[in-house]
Amino acid sequence: MALSKSIILVTPAAAVKRLSELCFEADFLKTVLNSFIRIGGGFFAGVITGTALAVLSGMHSLAKAVISPAMSAVKAVPVASFIIFALFFLKSSALSFLISALMVTPVIYDAVGKGIENADGKLVEAAELFGLSPMKKARYLYFPSVMPFLNAAFRTASGLAFKSGTAAEVIGQPDHTLGDMLYRSKIYLETADLFAWTIVIILLGKLFEMIVTNLLDILYKRSQHLKINHNIKGGVCSDE
Repeated sequence: MALSKSIILVTPAAAVKRLSELCFEADFLKTVLNSFIRIGGGFFAGVITGTALAVLSGMHSLAKAVISPAMSAVKAVPVASFIIFALFFLKSSALSFLISALMVTPVIYDAVGKGIENADGKLVEAAELFGLSPMKKARYLYFPSVMPFLNAAFRTASGLAFKSGTAAEVIGQPDHTLGDMLYRSKIYLETADLFAWTIVIILLGKLFEMIVTNLLDILYKRSQHLKINHNIKGGVCSDE
């Protein structure tokens, strides 16, 4: 900035100005939606996969012995290695979905696994004694135990999904995506565009974090709501 070389580093004002210009360009909304939907879809796929694997590990020690090392390997291997390997089998347009799901899965697996392990042993025994169905155990026993871990995991995983998904787009370069715009900014030395698109990615990541954490909170509150049926003639109350 002291040398007046904006090609190296633009001022914050210039980046915000360029962002305001990008918002009115024809392909801006298309670019944002393409990445948001693919990365968001990958996040939810990772949540479902991680939860299913954690439940399976909690039910069977043999499954845990197989799945846990695999999750550790996913966390240890560089994201770029997964991206390049996936390009042998997938179209670049599907890359951000897969990579986001892959990065989110271990985070959710660890969170759900810790929640299951921390469930109150006495409540587990009581549930077994009264013969609660697996669905009611999951709803009223394990979900409250998992919730604190899952809430923190959602915040971490949502940011990780956008960072890894965007990295996949930079390497795969599918048209009309955030990663493609970052790559073009680098190729054409458009530093203002680089910072402007980075701001967009940060804002989208925070917006997505707010959406998924609020959805989780709503789901939890509704799952814990008890509906009571009163049988007046028999004087019996039962929960649904």
